[in-house]
Amino acid sequence: MASVPTRRFARILRNLCSTPSPSVGRSRMRHEVAEPADPGMNAMSRVDPDRAFARQLAADSIARGDETGWFETLYAAAEQGTVTIPWADFSPFPRLISALARHTGTGRAIVIGCGFGDDAEHVASLGFTTVAFDISPTAIATAQRRFPHSTVRYVTADLLSPPETWIAAFDLVIEVFTIQVLTGAARSQAVARVAQLVAPGGRLLVIAGARELDDDTGRMPWPLTRQEIESFCDCGLIADSIDDYVDNERQGPVRRWKAWFHAPPRP
Repeated sequence: MASVPTRRFARILRNLCSTPSPSVGRSRMRHEVAEPADPGMNAMSRVDPDRAFARQLAADSIARGDETGWFETLYAAAEQGTVTIPWADFSPFPRLISALARHTGTGRAIVIGCGFGDDAEHVASLGFTTVAFDISPTAIATAQRRFPHSTVRYVTADLLSPPETWIAAFDLVIEVFTIQVLTGAARSQAVARVAQLVAPGGRLLVIAGARELDDDTGRMPWPLTRQEIESFCDCGLIADSIDDYVDNERQGPVRRWKAWFHAPPRP
Protein backbone atom coordinates (compact mmCIF):
# COMPACT_ATOMS: atom_id res chain seq x y z
CA MET A 1 0.00 0.00 0.00
CA ALA A 2 2.84 2.39 0.72
CA SER A 3 3.85 2.32 -2.94
CA VAL A 4 0.54 3.69 -4.20
CA PRO A 5 1.04 7.28 -3.00
CA THR A 6 4.64 7.07 -4.26
CA ARG A 7 3.57 6.09 -7.79
CA ARG A 8 0.85 8.73 -7.78
CA PHE A 9 3.32 11.32 -6.52
CA ALA A 10 5.73 10.58 -9.39
CA ARG A 11 2.96 10.65 -11.99
CA ILE A 12 1.63 14.00 -10.76
CA LEU A 13 5.07 15.57 -10.74
CA ARG A 14 5.65 14.38 -14.33
CA ASN A 15 2.35 16.01 -15.30
CA LEU A 16 3.34 19.26 -13.62
CA CYS A 17 6.52 19.38 -15.66
CA SER A 18 4.91 18.59 -19.02
CA THR A 19 1.29 19.79 -19.06
CA PRO A 20 0.08 23.40 -19.51
CA SER A 21 -2.08 24.60 -16.62
CA PRO A 22 -5.76 25.10 -17.48
CA SER A 23 -7.92 27.63 -15.71
CA VAL A 24 -9.64 26.26 -12.62
CA GLY A 25 -13.17 27.48 -11.98
CA ARG A 26 -14.87 27.54 -8.60
CA SER A 27 -17.66 25.16 -9.57
CA ARG A 28 -15.29 22.44 -10.80
CA MET A 29 -13.08 22.60 -7.72
CA ARG A 30 -16.06 22.53 -5.39
CA HIS A 31 -17.49 19.53 -7.18
CA GLU A 32 -14.25 17.59 -6.93
CA VAL A 33 -13.83 18.22 -3.21
CA ALA A 34 -17.32 18.27 -1.80
CA GLU A 35 -19.79 16.89 -4.31
CA PRO A 36 -19.08 13.29 -5.38
CA ALA A 37 -20.51 12.39 -8.80
CA ASP A 38 -22.16 9.35 -7.23
CA PRO A 39 -24.43 10.60 -4.41
CA GLY A 40 -23.96 7.27 -2.65
CA MET A 41 -20.17 7.61 -2.58
CA ASN A 42 -18.57 8.39 0.74
CA ALA A 43 -17.10 11.90 0.33
CA MET A 44 -13.99 10.94 2.28
CA SER A 45 -13.19 8.26 -0.31
CA ARG A 46 -12.54 11.10 -2.78
CA VAL A 47 -10.58 13.24 -0.34
CA ASP A 48 -8.30 10.60 1.24
CA PRO A 49 -6.02 9.98 -1.79
CA ASP A 50 -5.41 13.72 -2.08
CA ARG A 51 -4.75 13.96 1.65
CA ALA A 52 -2.22 11.14 1.34
CA PHE A 53 -0.57 12.92 -1.59
CA ALA A 54 -0.34 16.18 0.41
CA ARG A 55 1.19 14.33 3.34
CA GLN A 56 3.82 12.73 1.13
CA LEU A 57 4.63 16.07 -0.50
CA ALA A 58 5.09 17.60 2.95
CA ALA A 59 7.23 14.71 4.22
CA ASP A 60 9.52 14.78 1.20
CA SER A 61 9.90 18.56 1.29
CA ILE A 62 10.65 18.61 5.02
CA ALA A 63 13.19 15.80 4.57
CA ARG A 64 14.99 18.04 2.06
CA GLY A 65 15.08 20.86 4.61
CA ASP A 66 12.32 22.87 2.89
CA GLU A 67 9.43 23.29 5.32
CA THR A 68 7.10 25.15 2.96
CA GLY A 69 8.02 24.42 -0.65
CA TRP A 70 5.42 21.68 -0.97
CA PHE A 71 2.48 24.11 -0.80
CA GLU A 72 3.07 25.51 -4.28
CA THR A 73 3.57 22.00 -5.72
CA LEU A 74 0.23 20.94 -4.26
CA TYR A 75 -1.66 24.02 -5.44
CA ALA A 76 -0.07 23.76 -8.89
CA ALA A 77 -1.25 20.15 -9.14
CA ALA A 78 -4.75 21.26 -8.15
CA GLU A 79 -4.60 23.99 -10.80
CA GLN A 80 -4.14 21.26 -13.38
CA GLY A 81 -7.04 19.27 -11.94
CA THR A 82 -4.72 16.37 -11.07
CA VAL A 83 -5.53 16.53 -7.35
CA THR A 84 -7.77 18.54 -5.06
CA ILE A 85 -6.77 20.53 -1.98
CA PRO A 86 -7.91 18.40 0.99
CA TRP A 87 -8.72 21.38 3.21
CA ALA A 88 -10.47 23.53 0.58
CA ASP A 89 -14.22 23.63 1.33
CA PHE A 90 -14.93 26.73 -0.80
CA SER A 91 -16.80 28.42 2.03
CA PRO A 92 -15.64 30.20 5.20
CA PHE A 93 -14.74 27.89 8.08
CA PRO A 94 -17.85 27.71 10.32
CA ARG A 95 -15.86 28.10 13.54
CA LEU A 96 -14.30 31.27 12.13
CA ILE A 97 -17.74 32.66 11.36
CA SER A 98 -18.99 31.97 14.89
CA ALA A 99 -15.79 33.29 16.50
CA LEU A 100 -16.13 36.59 14.63
CA ALA A 101 -19.91 36.92 15.05
CA ARG A 102 -19.53 39.96 17.31
CA HIS A 103 -16.44 41.41 15.66
CA THR A 104 -17.09 44.14 13.16
CA GLY A 105 -14.89 47.11 12.58
CA THR A 106 -13.06 49.46 10.29
CA GLY A 107 -9.54 48.46 11.31
CA ARG A 108 -6.96 46.45 9.37
CA ALA A 109 -7.10 42.64 9.31
CA ILE A 110 -4.78 39.99 7.91
CA VAL A 111 -5.59 36.37 7.10
CA ILE A 112 -2.63 33.98 7.23
CA GLY A 113 -2.35 31.10 4.76
CA CYS A 114 -5.50 32.24 2.98
CA GLY A 115 -5.56 29.54 0.28
CA PHE A 116 -8.48 30.14 -2.07
CA GLY A 117 -9.76 33.14 -0.09
CA ASP A 118 -13.04 32.13 1.55
CA ASP A 119 -12.06 33.08 5.10
CA ALA A 120 -10.55 36.35 3.90
CA GLU A 121 -13.74 37.29 2.08
CA HIS A 122 -15.74 36.70 5.26
CA VAL A 123 -13.38 38.86 7.31
CA ALA A 124 -13.65 41.66 4.74
CA SER A 125 -17.45 41.39 4.81
CA LEU A 126 -17.34 42.41 8.49
CA GLY A 127 -15.91 45.80 7.56
CA PHE A 128 -12.18 45.23 7.98
CA THR A 129 -9.65 46.46 5.46
CA THR A 130 -8.24 43.02 4.76
CA VAL A 131 -4.93 41.66 3.54
CA ALA A 132 -4.72 37.92 2.85
CA PHE A 133 -1.58 36.03 1.96
CA ASP A 134 -0.33 32.60 1.06
CA ILE A 135 3.11 31.26 0.18
CA SER A 136 1.66 29.68 -2.98
CA PRO A 137 1.41 32.04 -5.97
CA THR A 138 -1.06 29.61 -7.54
CA ALA A 139 -3.35 29.80 -4.50
CA ILE A 140 -3.27 33.60 -4.61
CA ALA A 141 -3.97 33.68 -8.35
CA THR A 142 -6.94 31.35 -7.84
CA ALA A 143 -8.33 33.50 -5.02
CA GLN A 144 -8.07 36.60 -7.20
CA ARG A 145 -9.79 34.79 -10.05
CA ARG A 146 -12.59 33.53 -7.82
CA PHE A 147 -13.25 36.98 -6.33
CA PRO A 148 -12.50 39.47 -9.11
CA HIS A 149 -14.35 42.35 -7.40
CA SER A 150 -13.03 41.66 -3.92
CA THR A 151 -11.87 44.39 -1.56
CA VAL A 152 -9.30 41.97 -0.14
CA ARG A 153 -5.68 42.60 -1.06
CA TYR A 154 -4.32 39.14 -1.94
CA VAL A 155 -0.53 38.83 -1.66
CA THR A 156 2.04 36.08 -2.14
CA ALA A 157 4.19 36.11 1.01
CA ASP A 158 6.02 33.82 3.41
CA LEU A 159 4.84 33.75 7.02
CA LEU A 160 8.38 32.92 8.13
CA SER A 161 9.67 36.12 6.50
CA PRO A 162 6.81 38.63 6.24
CA PRO A 163 7.23 42.18 4.89
CA GLU A 164 8.58 44.57 7.51
CA THR A 165 5.65 46.92 6.87
CA TRP A 166 3.32 44.26 8.30
CA ILE A 167 4.97 44.20 11.73
CA ALA A 168 2.54 45.44 14.41
CA ALA A 169 0.25 46.68 11.64
CA PHE A 170 -3.03 44.76 12.05
CA ASP A 171 -5.95 45.19 14.43
CA LEU A 172 -7.16 41.65 13.74
CA VAL A 173 -4.93 38.70 12.83
CA ILE A 174 -6.51 35.41 11.73
CA GLU A 175 -4.51 32.17 11.94
CA VAL A 176 -6.55 29.07 11.07
CA PHE A 177 -4.78 25.72 10.48
CA THR A 178 -1.47 27.11 9.17
CA ILE A 179 0.92 26.56 12.07
CA GLN A 180 -0.24 22.96 12.47
CA VAL A 181 1.31 21.98 9.11
CA LEU A 182 4.74 23.24 10.18
CA THR A 183 7.21 21.40 12.39
CA GLY A 184 10.25 22.04 14.56
CA ALA A 185 11.99 25.38 14.29
CA ALA A 186 9.64 26.51 11.52
CA ARG A 187 6.66 26.09 13.86
CA SER A 188 8.30 28.12 16.62
CA GLN A 189 9.31 30.79 14.13
CA ALA A 190 5.78 30.92 12.73
CA VAL A 191 4.32 31.51 16.21
CA ALA A 192 6.70 34.44 16.69
CA ARG A 193 5.93 35.90 13.26
CA VAL A 194 2.17 35.65 13.78
CA ALA A 195 2.46 37.46 17.10
CA GLN A 196 4.53 40.21 15.49
CA LEU A 197 1.71 41.07 13.08
CA VAL A 198 -0.64 42.18 15.86
CA ALA A 199 -0.83 45.95 16.34
CA PRO A 200 -0.79 47.44 19.85
CA GLY A 201 -4.26 46.81 21.26
CA GLY A 202 -5.02 44.43 18.37
CA ARG A 203 -6.33 40.87 18.60
CA LEU A 204 -5.27 37.47 17.32
CA LEU A 205 -7.56 34.49 16.70
CA VAL A 206 -5.92 31.07 16.45
CA ILE A 207 -7.78 27.87 15.52
CA ALA A 208 -5.72 24.68 15.39
CA GLY A 209 -5.77 20.98 16.11
CA ALA A 210 -5.14 20.06 19.74
CA ARG A 211 -3.35 17.21 21.49
CA GLU A 212 -1.76 16.30 24.81
CA LEU A 213 2.00 16.54 25.15
CA ASP A 214 2.40 12.76 25.39
CA ASP A 215 -0.02 11.97 22.54
CA ASP A 216 1.26 10.51 19.29
CA THR A 217 1.80 13.44 16.91
CA GLY A 218 0.18 11.38 14.15
CA ARG A 219 0.24 12.46 10.51
CA MET A 220 0.24 15.93 9.00
CA PRO A 221 -1.45 18.17 10.10
CA TRP A 222 0.27 17.90 13.47
CA PRO A 223 -1.92 19.19 16.34
CA LEU A 224 -0.59 21.75 18.82
CA THR A 225 -0.04 21.07 22.51
CA ARG A 226 -1.28 23.46 25.18
CA GLN A 227 2.30 24.59 25.66
CA GLU A 228 2.48 25.48 21.96
CA ILE A 229 -0.83 27.36 21.91
CA GLU A 230 0.22 29.25 25.05
CA SER A 231 3.60 30.10 23.49
CA PHE A 232 2.01 33.13 21.81
CA CYS A 233 2.20 34.67 25.29
CA ASP A 234 5.99 34.19 25.20
CA CYS A 235 5.97 36.52 22.18
CA GLY A 236 4.43 39.46 24.00
CA LEU A 237 0.72 38.69 23.62
CA ILE A 238 -1.83 38.23 26.40
CA ALA A 239 -4.29 35.32 26.33
CA ASP A 240 -7.95 36.30 26.58
CA SER A 241 -9.34 32.78 26.21
CA ILE A 242 -8.11 29.32 25.21
CA ASP A 243 -10.93 26.90 24.48
CA ASP A 244 -10.33 23.16 24.09
CA TYR A 245 -13.26 21.76 22.10
CA VAL A 246 -14.30 18.95 19.74
CA ASP A 247 -15.56 19.42 16.18
CA ASN A 248 -17.59 16.67 14.55
CA GLU A 249 -16.02 16.31 11.11
CA ARG A 250 -16.82 13.83 8.33
CA GLN A 251 -13.91 11.65 9.44
CA GLY A 252 -15.07 11.74 13.08
CA PRO A 253 -14.48 13.89 16.17
CA VAL A 254 -11.52 16.29 15.95
CA ARG A 255 -10.10 18.00 19.02
CA ARG A 256 -9.14 21.66 18.47
CA TRP A 257 -8.05 24.88 20.11
CA LYS A 258 -9.81 28.20 19.66
CA ALA A 259 -7.73 30.91 21.28
CA TRP A 260 -7.99 34.69 21.47
CA PHE A 261 -4.99 36.87 22.33
CA HIS A 262 -4.36 40.59 22.36
CA ALA A 263 -1.30 42.81 22.23
CA PRO A 264 -0.85 45.38 24.99
CA PRO A 265 -1.82 48.90 23.93
CA ARG A 266 0.82 51.53 23.48
CA PRO A 267 1.82 53.19 26.78
